[in-house]
Amino acid sequence: MGGIRDASITLAHGSGGRAMHELIERLIVPAFDNPWLGSLEDQARIGLAGLLARGDRLAFTTDSYVVSPLFFAGGDIGTLAVCGTVNDLAVAGAQPLYLSCGLVIEEGLPTHELERVLASMAEQARAAGVVVVTGDTKVVQRGAADRLFVNTSGLGVVPAGVDIAATRARPGDVVLVNGPLGDHAVAILLARNELDLHATVASDCQPLHGLVQAMLAACADLHCVRDATRGGVATVLNELAVSSCVGVRVHESALPVRDEVRGACEILGLDVLYMANEGKLVAVVPRTHADAVLAAMRAHPAGAGAAVIGEIVAEPAGSVLLDTLFGGQRVVDMLVGEQLPRIC
Repeated sequence: MGGIRDASITLAHGSGGRAMHELIERLIVPAFDNPWLGSLEDQARIGLAGLLARGDRLAFTTDSYVVSPLFFAGGDIGTLAVCGTVNDLAVAGAQPLYLSCGLVIEEGLPTHELERVLASMAEQARAAGVVVVTGDTKVVQRGAADRLFVNTSGLGVVPAGVDIAATRARPGDVVLVNGPLGDHAVAILLARNELDLHATVASDCQPLHGLVQAMLAACADLHCVRDATRGGVATVLNELAVSSCVGVRVHESALPVRDEVRGACEILGLDVLYMANEGKLVAVVPRTHADAVLAAMRAHPAGAGAAVIGEIVAEPAGSVLLDTLFGGQRVVDMLVGEQLPRIC
C-alpha cells in the first residue's frame, strides 16, 4: 500500500474532497486490489452468466460489526466482518463470491490501525475466495462512534437442489456442532482485561463455507445449518425449534468446551450455550446420514472437533431441553438480555 500522509483519520477524510480520495485510492483500493473496486464506480457490475453457471438462486446478506476491542487473540474486527458475512451465506449452502465493505471511522483513529484492519480483511477475503467489490467510507466526530464500525454485505449462489432451512428439522434428526463452544466470547473478555486469568484463548473466527460443502458432499439433504454467533448455540436451537415446530434435546455431557472456557464460565456464572462463537455452526441432519456427516466434518480443518450434541424430538414443540450432568433436565430458553455486550 502506498499509505496516506496523515497519522490519524480526520473529518477531512470523510468530506468528499482530496483527503477522502487519498484515503480511498491510496489505502482502501490497494488493500483489496481488484478491477471492480479499482474502477471507482458507485456500484460493482457483476455478470449474470457466471452466477447462473454456479446455481439457481442468489443468497444475499448484510451485517454490521461493532466489536470492542478492535483487536483480539485470533483476529480483529476486519477478520470478523469477512468471516461473519461469508458464514451467513455458507449456512444456506451458498458459495460466497462478493462482498461490500462499509466503514464508519471515528475521527482520530490511528491510520496504522485502519491499515491493519484492511490488511486483515484482504487476507481473509483471499483465503475465503471472495472479492470485496464495492464499499463506502464515512468519518464521524470524536465520541460519535467507538473508533471503527464495519458493515459488510455478501452475495453468493446456492446450487440447484440444496434446500437448507430453519423449517426443516424433523423428529429423529441429529444435532451436531463443529467444535468447542464459547472461544470467541472468552477471547474478547480476555482482550478487555476483564478476567484475571492466566489463559490464552483465541477467537474461533474462521470461514465455514468449505466445511458446509464437505457436509453436503456427505449428505445432500442437510436439513438445517446455522452459525452460532450472538446468543450462542442456545439461541440457534430455540430458533430452529420454533421454526420447525419441534423440540430439541441436548446432552450437556456431549458439549465440546475447552477447559479454559469452562473455567471462565464457572467463575463468571455464564452459560456456555449462550456464549458467542464466530466459527461454529449447528447442523440438523437425518439420523441415517449423521455418521457420514460427522466423519466429513472431522476430516475438515474447520470441523476437527465436531460432535453430536443432541437430537430433534416431537415434544415439547418449540422448546429446548438440556439433560444435565447431574441427571436432571432443564429448559434452555431464548437468551433474555445480554451476557456480554459489543461481542461482534
